Amino acid sequence: MEIKIQSIHFDATEKLQAFIEKKVAKLEKSFEDIQNVEVQLKVVKPATAMNKETSLTVAVPGGKLFVEKTCDSFEESVDQCVDAMKVQLTKFKEKLRNK
Repeated sequence: MEIKIQSIHFDATEKLQAFIEKKVAKLEKSFEDIQNVEVQLKVVKPATAMNKETSLTVAVPGGKLFVEKTCDSFEESVDQCVDAMKVQLTKFKEKLRNK
């Protein structure tokens, strides 16, 4: 599984990148066939609350799954994205099983 991290309008720290890679790697427990994961980090409006936007795009055989969350910190939004993506991957896996 390939993980690609893009930080838009700022530079992500190594600590943040390591945190994201660790969290995203856990998605493989939900679905083994993940081809690649794109994480986009964006600061929407600097100097306001709830301005850290994270979007997660997961490429799986037969499609792409997408999740986007906005929170106070990138860690929090990455957590929420990964949790939401686990739900999507589980549903996707169920659909594949039923075919």
